[in-house]
Amino acid sequence: QVQLVESGGGLVQAGGSLRLSCAASGSFVSINNMGWYRQAPGEERELVALIRSGGITEYAASAKGRFTISRDNAKNTEWLQMNSLKPEDTGIYYCNANVERSFGKYYYNATHWGKGTLVTVSS
Repeated sequence: QVQLVESGGGLVQAGGSLRLSCAASGSFVSINNMGWYRQAPGEERELVALIRSGGITEYAASAKGRFTISRDNAKNTEWLQMNSLKPEDTGIYYCNANVERSFGKYYYNATHWGKGTLVTVSS
């Protein structure tokens, strides 16, 4: 089993900042990509930011210049620093991780999701 637990969501005024955390635990060999996705009310889940195991990052156009994704491989933890928040950033933020697991002598990759943390940005 693999668990992803998010924290750090909340209510903030436009222009404010929040820092989300996601800690991975359970049975896995290593973590490949980690990411943050957002699901706004009535919309589909979309990628906000991604960080690869080597540290290369990718951002949605809406997040570039305002959000920073980071990770600590030793702690199996990732963060999303969100600055200059806008009302359109409101939504449930989900942690995502692609991990390498083993089954006997076999290795395989599996994607896991956290339960989400709500971010509300008021105007």
